[in-house]
Amino acid sequence: MSIIGSADHEPVAASGWVDEVLLSGPDNEVCLFLGEPVDRLALKREIAERQARLTAAGLRAGGTVALRLPPSLAYIASLLAAWRIGAQVSLLDHRLTQHEIDKALERLSPQVVVAPEKVTGGALRAFVEVLESVQPYPGRPAQTPHAVIQLSSGSTGPSKVIGRTAGNLIAEIQRYTKMDGVPQRGERTVLLASMVHVLGLVGGLLYGLHAGVRLDVPERLTVDSILKAVAADPSPATIIGVPFHIELLASVEAPPALPQLKRMTTGGELVRAEVSQAFVAKYGVVLGNMYGMTEVGVIGTDLFGEHRPSIRPAPGIVVREQDGEIQIGMPASPYIGLSDPARWSDGWLSTKDAGEVDAEAGLVTIRGRLDSQVSVGGLKVDLTEVEHTLAALPGVASTVVVFDSGIEAYVVLSDPAAAGTLEAELAQRLAAYKRPREIHVVEQLPRTATGKLVRDRAALRETT
Repeated sequence: MSIIGSADHEPVAASGWVDEVLLSGPDNEVCLFLGEPVDRLALKREIAERQARLTAAGLRAGGTVALRLPPSLAYIASLLAAWRIGAQVSLLDHRLTQHEIDKALERLSPQVVVAPEKVTGGALRAFVEVLESVQPYPGRPAQTPHAVIQLSSGSTGPSKVIGRTAGNLIAEIQRYTKMDGVPQRGERTVLLASMVHVLGLVGGLLYGLHAGVRLDVPERLTVDSILKAVAADPSPATIIGVPFHIELLASVEAPPALPQLKRMTTGGELVRAEVSQAFVAKYGVVLGNMYGMTEVGVIGTDLFGEHRPSIRPAPGIVVREQDGEIQIGMPASPYIGLSDPARWSDGWLSTKDAGEVDAEAGLVTIRGRLDSQVSVGGLKVDLTEVEHTLAALPGVASTVVVFDSGIEAYVVLSDPAAAGTLEAELAQRLAAYKRPREIHVVEQLPRTATGKLVRDRAALRETT
Protein backbone atom coordinates (compact mmCIF):
# COMPACT_ATOMS: atom_id res chain seq x y z
CA MET A 1 0.00 0.00 0.00
CA SER A 2 1.33 3.45 -0.91
CA ILE A 3 1.01 5.67 2.12
CA ILE A 4 1.06 8.89 0.12
CA GLY A 5 -0.90 9.18 -3.08
CA SER A 6 -4.36 10.01 -4.30
CA ALA A 7 -5.30 11.41 -0.91
CA ASP A 8 -8.43 13.20 -2.02
CA HIS A 9 -9.93 10.33 -4.04
CA GLU A 10 -9.40 7.21 -1.93
CA PRO A 11 -12.29 5.20 -0.46
CA VAL A 12 -13.05 5.53 3.24
CA ALA A 13 -12.49 1.78 3.52
CA ALA A 14 -8.72 2.12 2.93
CA SER A 15 -8.17 0.99 6.52
CA GLY A 16 -4.79 -0.79 6.42
CA TRP A 17 -2.96 2.45 7.17
CA VAL A 18 -3.74 2.21 10.89
CA ASP A 19 -1.54 -0.86 11.34
CA GLU A 20 1.03 0.14 8.74
CA VAL A 21 1.53 3.78 9.71
CA LEU A 22 0.51 4.02 13.37
CA LEU A 23 0.95 0.63 15.04
CA SER A 24 3.97 -0.90 13.35
CA GLY A 25 6.51 -0.26 16.11
CA PRO A 26 7.81 -2.84 18.61
CA ASP A 27 5.04 -4.39 20.71
CA ASN A 28 6.91 -3.74 23.96
CA GLU A 29 7.49 -0.02 23.19
CA VAL A 30 5.58 2.25 25.57
CA CYS A 31 3.64 4.63 23.32
CA LEU A 32 1.22 6.25 25.77
CA PHE A 33 1.29 7.30 29.40
CA LEU A 34 -2.12 8.10 30.88
CA GLY A 35 -1.54 7.56 34.57
CA GLU A 36 0.25 4.33 33.72
CA PRO A 37 2.31 3.14 30.74
CA VAL A 38 0.59 1.59 27.72
CA ASP A 39 2.75 -0.33 25.26
CA ARG A 40 1.81 -1.09 21.66
CA LEU A 41 0.66 -4.62 22.43
CA ALA A 42 -1.72 -3.37 25.13
CA LEU A 43 -2.97 -0.64 22.79
CA LYS A 44 -3.62 -3.19 20.03
CA ARG A 45 -5.66 -5.28 22.48
CA GLU A 46 -7.73 -2.25 23.45
CA ILE A 47 -8.29 -1.45 19.77
CA ALA A 48 -9.35 -5.03 18.99
CA GLU A 49 -11.85 -4.97 21.87
CA ARG A 50 -13.42 -1.71 20.59
CA GLN A 51 -13.38 -2.97 17.02
CA ALA A 52 -15.50 -5.97 18.08
CA ARG A 53 -17.99 -3.73 19.92
CA LEU A 54 -18.30 -1.32 16.99
CA THR A 55 -18.81 -4.19 14.56
CA ALA A 56 -21.47 -5.68 16.85
CA ALA A 57 -23.27 -2.30 16.77
CA GLY A 58 -23.42 -2.53 12.99
CA LEU A 59 -20.45 -0.39 11.96
CA ARG A 60 -18.94 -1.49 8.66
CA ALA A 61 -16.43 -0.20 6.12
CA GLY A 62 -17.88 2.95 4.63
CA GLY A 63 -20.08 3.48 7.69
CA THR A 64 -20.12 6.47 10.02
CA VAL A 65 -19.50 6.85 13.74
CA ALA A 66 -19.40 9.85 16.07
CA LEU A 67 -17.04 9.83 19.06
CA ARG A 68 -17.93 12.11 21.94
CA LEU A 69 -15.48 10.75 24.51
CA PRO A 70 -13.26 12.70 26.90
CA PRO A 71 -9.48 12.26 26.60
CA SER A 72 -8.81 8.66 27.59
CA LEU A 73 -7.48 5.34 26.42
CA ALA A 74 -11.06 4.56 25.40
CA TYR A 75 -11.07 7.57 23.05
CA ILE A 76 -7.76 6.63 21.40
CA ALA A 77 -8.67 2.95 21.04
CA SER A 78 -12.17 3.71 19.70
CA LEU A 79 -10.81 6.15 17.11
CA LEU A 80 -8.20 3.71 15.81
CA ALA A 81 -10.68 0.82 15.90
CA ALA A 82 -13.18 2.72 13.75
CA TRP A 83 -10.48 3.60 11.25
CA ARG A 84 -9.34 -0.02 11.24
CA ILE A 85 -12.88 -1.01 10.24
CA GLY A 86 -12.74 1.55 7.43
CA ALA A 87 -15.40 3.86 8.87
CA GLN A 88 -15.67 7.62 8.73
CA VAL A 89 -15.22 9.12 12.22
CA SER A 90 -16.74 12.40 13.41
CA LEU A 91 -14.98 13.85 16.44
CA LEU A 92 -17.08 15.79 18.95
CA ASP A 93 -15.47 17.62 21.84
CA HIS A 94 -16.65 16.14 25.13
CA ARG A 95 -16.94 19.64 26.63
CA LEU A 96 -19.83 20.60 24.34
CA THR A 97 -23.26 20.92 25.95
CA GLN A 98 -25.92 18.33 25.25
CA HIS A 99 -27.72 20.92 23.12
CA GLU A 100 -24.58 21.42 21.03
CA ILE A 101 -24.06 17.66 20.78
CA ASP A 102 -27.63 17.14 19.57
CA LYS A 103 -27.25 19.84 16.91
CA ALA A 104 -23.92 18.35 15.77
CA LEU A 105 -25.37 14.82 15.50
CA GLU A 106 -28.25 16.20 13.45
CA ARG A 107 -25.74 17.78 11.05
CA LEU A 108 -23.39 14.80 10.88
CA SER A 109 -25.96 11.96 10.86
CA PRO A 110 -23.73 9.06 12.06
CA GLN A 111 -24.85 5.43 12.18
CA VAL A 112 -23.20 4.76 15.55
CA VAL A 113 -22.48 7.05 18.52
CA VAL A 114 -19.83 6.27 21.12
CA ALA A 115 -20.44 8.24 24.31
CA PRO A 116 -19.36 8.03 27.95
CA GLU A 117 -21.53 5.85 30.15
CA LYS A 118 -19.39 6.23 33.27
CA VAL A 119 -16.45 8.59 33.78
CA THR A 120 -13.97 8.30 36.64
CA GLY A 121 -12.15 11.57 37.29
CA GLY A 122 -12.86 15.20 38.15
CA ALA A 123 -13.55 18.22 35.96
CA LEU A 124 -9.90 19.32 35.87
CA ARG A 125 -8.62 15.92 34.82
CA ALA A 126 -6.69 15.99 31.54
CA PHE A 127 -7.52 12.33 30.98
CA VAL A 128 -10.05 10.02 32.61
CA GLU A 129 -11.09 6.40 32.81
CA VAL A 130 -14.17 5.87 30.69
CA LEU A 131 -16.73 3.12 30.36
CA GLU A 132 -18.27 3.96 27.01
CA SER A 133 -21.60 3.07 25.43
CA VAL A 134 -21.78 2.11 21.76
CA GLN A 135 -25.24 2.81 20.37
CA PRO A 136 -26.79 2.68 16.88
CA TYR A 137 -28.04 6.05 15.62
CA PRO A 138 -30.47 6.70 12.74
CA GLY A 139 -27.81 8.09 10.41
CA ARG A 140 -26.45 7.27 6.98
CA PRO A 141 -23.28 5.77 5.49
CA ALA A 142 -20.39 8.02 4.51
CA GLN A 143 -21.27 10.41 1.70
CA THR A 144 -17.66 11.45 1.13
CA PRO A 145 -14.27 9.64 1.14
CA HIS A 146 -13.06 11.38 4.32
CA ALA A 147 -11.69 9.33 7.22
CA VAL A 148 -12.24 12.02 9.84
CA ILE A 149 -14.82 14.77 10.18
CA GLN A 150 -14.09 17.68 12.51
CA LEU A 151 -15.90 20.87 13.41
CA SER A 152 -13.98 24.13 13.29
CA SER A 153 -13.38 25.93 16.58
CA GLY A 154 -16.22 28.41 16.11
CA SER A 155 -14.17 31.26 17.61
CA THR A 156 -15.45 33.75 15.00
CA GLY A 157 -18.87 32.29 14.15
CA PRO A 158 -20.71 29.01 13.45
CA SER A 159 -18.56 25.89 13.16
CA LYS A 160 -17.74 24.52 9.71
CA VAL A 161 -17.80 20.79 8.90
CA ILE A 162 -14.33 19.78 7.70
CA GLY A 163 -13.29 16.46 6.23
CA ARG A 164 -9.85 14.91 5.81
CA THR A 165 -8.98 11.65 4.09
CA ALA A 166 -6.64 9.00 5.47
CA GLY A 167 -4.08 9.94 2.83
CA ASN A 168 -4.33 13.58 3.85
CA LEU A 169 -3.66 12.68 7.49
CA ILE A 170 -0.74 10.46 6.49
CA ALA A 171 0.72 13.26 4.37
CA GLU A 172 0.62 15.53 7.42
CA ILE A 173 2.34 12.91 9.55
CA GLN A 174 5.04 12.75 6.88
CA ARG A 175 5.39 16.55 7.01
CA TYR A 176 6.12 16.27 10.73
CA THR A 177 8.88 13.72 10.11
CA LYS A 178 10.64 16.20 7.81
CA MET A 179 10.54 19.18 10.18
CA ASP A 180 13.55 20.07 12.29
CA GLY A 181 12.71 20.54 15.97
CA VAL A 182 9.89 18.01 16.41
CA PRO A 183 10.26 15.28 19.05
CA GLN A 184 12.17 12.17 17.97
CA ARG A 185 11.98 8.45 18.82
CA GLY A 186 12.77 7.88 22.48
CA GLU A 187 11.54 11.35 23.44
CA ARG A 188 8.20 12.41 24.91
CA THR A 189 5.40 14.79 24.06
CA VAL A 190 3.60 16.19 27.10
CA LEU A 191 0.26 16.96 25.48
CA LEU A 192 -1.96 19.75 26.78
CA ALA A 193 -3.86 20.35 23.52
CA SER A 194 -7.07 18.41 22.84
CA MET A 195 -6.79 15.18 20.84
CA VAL A 196 -10.15 16.00 19.25
CA HIS A 197 -8.58 18.96 17.42
CA VAL A 198 -5.85 18.96 14.84
CA LEU A 199 -2.78 19.98 16.87
CA GLY A 200 -3.30 17.34 19.55
CA LEU A 201 -4.70 14.74 17.17
CA VAL A 202 -1.99 14.75 14.50
CA GLY A 203 0.91 16.64 16.11
CA GLY A 204 0.52 14.74 19.37
CA LEU A 205 -1.21 11.38 18.97
CA LEU A 206 -0.79 10.27 15.34
CA TYR A 207 2.74 11.58 14.79
CA GLY A 208 3.80 10.15 18.16
CA LEU A 209 2.49 6.67 17.32
CA HIS A 210 4.18 6.78 13.92
CA ALA A 211 7.53 8.16 15.10
CA GLY A 212 7.94 6.29 18.39
CA VAL A 213 7.47 9.45 20.50
CA ARG A 214 5.72 8.62 23.76
CA LEU A 215 2.59 10.63 24.41
CA ASP A 216 2.26 11.72 28.04
CA VAL A 217 -0.96 13.36 29.21
CA PRO A 218 -0.74 15.10 32.62
CA GLU A 219 -3.19 13.91 35.25
CA ARG A 220 -4.66 17.41 35.47
CA LEU A 221 -4.36 20.62 33.49
CA THR A 222 -2.84 22.49 36.41
CA VAL A 223 0.64 23.95 36.64
CA ASP A 224 1.73 21.45 39.31
CA SER A 225 0.46 18.46 37.34
CA ILE A 226 2.00 19.62 34.05
CA LEU A 227 5.40 20.19 35.63
CA LYS A 228 5.13 16.85 37.44
CA ALA A 229 4.50 15.11 34.11
CA VAL A 230 7.63 16.69 32.63
CA ALA A 231 9.75 15.79 35.65
CA ALA A 232 8.46 12.21 35.97
CA ASP A 233 10.87 10.78 33.39
CA PRO A 234 14.47 11.65 32.44
CA SER A 235 13.82 11.39 28.68
CA PRO A 236 13.61 14.68 26.72
CA ALA A 237 10.16 16.24 26.69
CA THR A 238 8.35 18.75 24.50
CA ILE A 239 5.18 20.39 25.78
CA ILE A 240 2.49 20.97 23.13
CA GLY A 241 -0.31 23.37 23.98
CA VAL A 242 -2.10 26.57 23.08
CA PRO A 243 -1.52 30.17 24.26
CA PHE A 244 -3.80 29.63 27.26
CA HIS A 245 -1.40 26.95 28.55
CA ILE A 246 1.62 29.20 28.05
CA GLU A 247 -0.04 31.95 30.07
CA LEU A 248 -0.77 29.38 32.78
CA LEU A 249 2.84 28.16 32.95
CA ALA A 250 4.29 31.67 32.67
CA SER A 251 2.29 32.73 35.72
CA VAL A 252 4.48 30.59 38.01
CA GLU A 253 6.82 32.73 40.09
CA ALA A 254 9.71 30.27 40.33
CA PRO A 255 9.27 26.97 38.47
CA PRO A 256 11.59 24.09 39.38
CA ALA A 257 14.58 23.18 37.25
CA LEU A 258 13.48 20.83 34.47
CA PRO A 259 16.52 19.54 32.57
CA GLN A 260 14.24 17.17 30.61
CA LEU A 261 12.27 20.05 29.06
CA LYS A 262 13.52 20.78 25.53
CA ARG A 263 10.89 23.23 24.35
CA MET A 264 7.26 24.16 24.36
CA THR A 265 5.40 24.39 21.07
CA THR A 266 2.20 26.34 20.75
CA GLY A 267 -0.52 26.39 18.14
CA GLY A 268 -3.51 28.67 17.75
CA GLU A 269 -3.47 32.40 18.27
CA LEU A 270 -0.36 34.55 18.40
CA VAL A 271 1.23 34.58 21.85
CA ARG A 272 1.62 38.05 23.30
CA ALA A 273 5.26 39.16 23.38
CA GLU A 274 5.35 39.73 27.14
CA VAL A 275 3.91 36.24 27.80
CA SER A 276 6.46 34.65 25.47
CA GLN A 277 9.32 36.52 27.11
CA ALA A 278 8.14 35.58 30.61
CA PHE A 279 7.91 31.89 29.69
CA VAL A 280 11.39 31.77 28.13
CA ALA A 281 12.92 33.67 31.05
CA LYS A 282 11.39 31.36 33.66
CA TYR A 283 11.95 27.99 31.98
CA GLY A 284 15.08 28.70 29.94
CA VAL A 285 13.86 26.76 26.90
CA VAL A 286 12.73 27.56 23.39
CA LEU A 287 9.13 28.57 22.84
CA GLY A 288 8.28 27.35 19.35
CA ASN A 289 5.34 28.39 17.23
CA MET A 290 3.21 26.22 14.97
CA TYR A 291 0.68 27.69 12.54
CA GLY A 292 -2.07 25.53 11.14
CA MET A 293 -5.76 25.04 10.46
CA THR A 294 -8.23 22.23 10.99
CA GLU A 295 -8.62 22.14 7.20
CA VAL A 296 -4.91 21.51 6.50
CA GLY A 297 -3.15 20.58 9.70
CA VAL A 298 0.28 22.11 10.18
CA ILE A 299 1.04 24.85 7.64
CA GLY A 300 4.30 26.24 8.97
CA THR A 301 6.50 26.42 12.03
CA ASP A 302 9.06 28.44 13.93
CA LEU A 303 10.06 25.70 16.35
CA PHE A 304 13.29 27.41 17.42
CA GLY A 305 11.65 30.77 18.17
CA GLU A 306 13.85 32.58 15.66
CA HIS A 307 11.33 34.37 13.46
CA ARG A 308 8.35 35.36 15.62
CA PRO A 309 5.74 36.21 14.34
CA SER A 310 6.92 34.62 11.07
CA ILE A 311 6.93 30.93 10.22
CA ARG A 312 8.58 28.74 7.60
CA PRO A 313 6.12 26.69 5.51
CA ALA A 314 6.12 22.98 6.31
CA PRO A 315 7.46 20.60 3.63
CA GLY A 316 5.02 20.26 0.75
CA ILE A 317 2.90 23.26 1.75
CA VAL A 318 2.42 25.99 -0.87
CA VAL A 319 1.61 29.44 0.49
CA ARG A 320 0.79 32.69 -1.25
CA GLU A 321 -0.36 36.18 -0.35
CA GLN A 322 -3.44 37.49 -2.12
CA ASP A 323 -4.65 41.01 -1.32
CA GLY A 324 -3.04 40.86 2.10
CA GLU A 325 -4.48 37.43 2.94
CA ILE A 326 -2.54 34.19 3.41
CA GLN A 327 -3.80 31.40 1.15
CA ILE A 328 -2.82 27.72 1.04
CA GLY A 329 -2.65 25.54 -2.06
CA MET A 330 -5.19 22.72 -1.75
CA PRO A 331 -6.44 20.63 -4.70
CA ALA A 332 -9.93 20.01 -3.30
CA SER A 333 -12.23 21.78 -0.86
CA PRO A 334 -12.09 20.33 2.67
CA TYR A 335 -15.58 21.58 3.49
CA ILE A 336 -18.66 19.39 3.61
CA GLY A 337 -21.98 21.02 2.81
CA LEU A 338 -20.31 24.37 2.15
CA SER A 339 -19.95 25.91 -1.30
CA ASP A 340 -18.68 29.31 -0.23
CA PRO A 341 -16.03 30.40 -2.77
CA ALA A 342 -14.74 32.87 -0.20
CA ARG A 343 -13.32 29.87 1.70
CA TRP A 344 -11.96 27.72 -1.16
CA SER A 345 -11.72 28.40 -4.86
CA ASP A 346 -9.60 27.24 -7.81
CA GLY A 347 -7.22 25.19 -5.68
CA TRP A 348 -6.62 27.82 -2.97
CA LEU A 349 -7.82 27.77 0.63
CA SER A 350 -8.48 31.16 2.21
CA THR A 351 -7.10 31.25 5.75
CA LYS A 352 -8.80 34.56 6.61
CA ASP A 353 -5.49 35.53 8.21
CA ALA A 354 -3.68 38.71 7.29
CA GLY A 355 -0.03 38.35 6.41
CA GLU A 356 2.75 38.60 3.87
CA VAL A 357 5.05 36.17 2.08
CA ASP A 358 8.78 36.81 1.74
CA ALA A 359 9.75 34.37 -1.01
CA GLU A 360 13.44 35.30 -0.79
CA ALA A 361 13.70 34.54 2.93
CA GLY A 362 11.23 31.66 2.68
CA LEU A 363 9.13 33.07 5.52
CA VAL A 364 5.47 33.85 6.01
CA THR A 365 4.52 36.56 8.50
CA ILE A 366 1.13 36.19 10.16
CA ARG A 367 -0.45 39.48 11.22
CA GLY A 368 -3.60 38.10 12.83
CA ARG A 369 -7.14 37.67 11.58
CA LEU A 370 -7.96 39.47 8.34
CA ASP A 371 -11.11 40.81 9.92
CA SER A 372 -8.97 42.43 12.61
CA GLN A 373 -7.90 45.02 10.04
CA VAL A 374 -10.53 47.79 10.24
CA SER A 375 -10.90 51.38 9.10
CA VAL A 376 -11.65 54.12 11.62
CA GLY A 377 -12.22 57.52 10.04
CA GLY A 378 -10.25 56.41 7.00
CA LEU A 379 -7.31 55.24 9.14
CA LYS A 380 -6.30 51.57 9.33
CA VAL A 381 -6.36 49.94 12.75
CA ASP A 382 -5.15 46.44 13.61
CA LEU A 383 -7.42 45.13 16.37
CA THR A 384 -4.75 42.57 17.28
CA GLU A 385 -2.39 45.43 18.18
CA VAL A 386 -5.11 47.06 20.29
CA GLU A 387 -5.89 43.75 22.00
CA HIS A 388 -2.27 42.94 22.81
CA THR A 389 -1.67 46.47 24.10
CA LEU A 390 -4.70 46.30 26.36
CA ALA A 391 -3.81 42.80 27.58
CA ALA A 392 -0.36 44.01 28.62
CA LEU A 393 -1.72 46.68 30.98
CA PRO A 394 -1.35 46.14 34.75
CA GLY A 395 -4.35 44.40 36.25
CA VAL A 396 -5.68 42.96 32.97
CA ALA A 397 -6.10 39.18 32.93
CA SER A 398 -7.52 38.76 29.41
CA THR A 399 -9.27 40.76 26.73
CA VAL A 400 -10.99 40.63 23.36
CA VAL A 401 -11.25 43.61 21.01
CA VAL A 402 -13.90 43.68 18.26
CA PHE A 403 -15.31 46.19 15.78
CA ASP A 404 -19.02 46.98 15.41
CA SER A 405 -19.44 50.54 14.06
CA GLY A 406 -16.61 51.31 16.47
CA ILE A 407 -13.85 49.60 18.45
CA GLU A 408 -15.05 47.85 21.60
CA ALA A 409 -13.08 45.93 24.21
CA TYR A 410 -14.21 43.23 26.64
CA VAL A 411 -11.85 42.90 29.59
CA VAL A 412 -11.39 40.54 32.53
CA LEU A 413 -9.42 42.14 35.36
CA SER A 414 -7.08 40.41 37.79
CA ASP A 415 -7.10 43.61 39.85
CA PRO A 416 -10.52 45.33 40.10
CA ALA A 417 -8.79 48.61 40.98
CA ALA A 418 -7.36 48.75 37.46
CA ALA A 419 -10.79 49.55 36.00
CA GLY A 420 -10.42 53.23 36.72
CA THR A 421 -7.02 53.56 35.05
CA LEU A 422 -7.48 51.58 31.82
CA GLU A 423 -8.33 54.53 29.58
CA ALA A 424 -5.50 56.66 30.94
CA GLU A 425 -3.00 53.82 30.52
CA LEU A 426 -4.16 53.20 26.95
CA ALA A 427 -3.88 56.90 26.12
CA GLN A 428 -0.15 56.66 26.77
CA ARG A 429 0.27 53.66 24.47
CA LEU A 430 -2.18 54.07 21.58
CA ALA A 431 -3.19 56.91 19.29
CA ALA A 432 -6.70 58.22 19.92
CA TYR A 433 -8.18 56.67 16.76
CA LYS A 434 -6.98 53.21 17.84
CA ARG A 435 -8.46 53.33 21.32
CA PRO A 436 -11.72 51.46 22.13
CA ARG A 437 -14.86 53.57 22.09
CA GLU A 438 -16.19 51.38 24.90
CA ILE A 439 -14.45 49.12 27.41
CA HIS A 440 -16.70 46.48 29.00
CA VAL A 441 -15.35 44.95 32.20
CA VAL A 442 -16.74 41.40 32.48
CA GLU A 443 -16.25 38.50 34.88
CA GLN A 444 -15.35 35.96 32.20
CA LEU A 445 -14.74 35.84 28.46
CA PRO A 446 -16.26 33.04 26.36
CA ARG A 447 -13.79 30.52 25.00
CA THR A 448 -14.06 27.66 22.55
CA ALA A 449 -13.56 24.08 23.72
CA THR A 450 -9.88 24.38 22.72
CA GLY A 451 -9.33 27.51 24.84
CA LYS A 452 -9.49 30.09 22.04
CA LEU A 453 -11.15 33.35 22.94
CA VAL A 454 -14.46 33.77 21.15
CA ARG A 455 -14.73 36.90 19.02
CA ASP A 456 -18.34 36.57 17.99
CA ARG A 457 -19.95 39.88 18.96
CA ALA A 458 -23.30 38.33 19.93
CA ALA A 459 -21.58 35.92 22.34
CA LEU A 460 -19.51 38.74 23.81
CA ARG A 461 -22.52 40.98 24.39
CA GLU A 462 -24.06 38.22 26.49
CA THR A 463 -21.18 38.58 28.99
CA THR A 464 -22.10 42.17 29.93
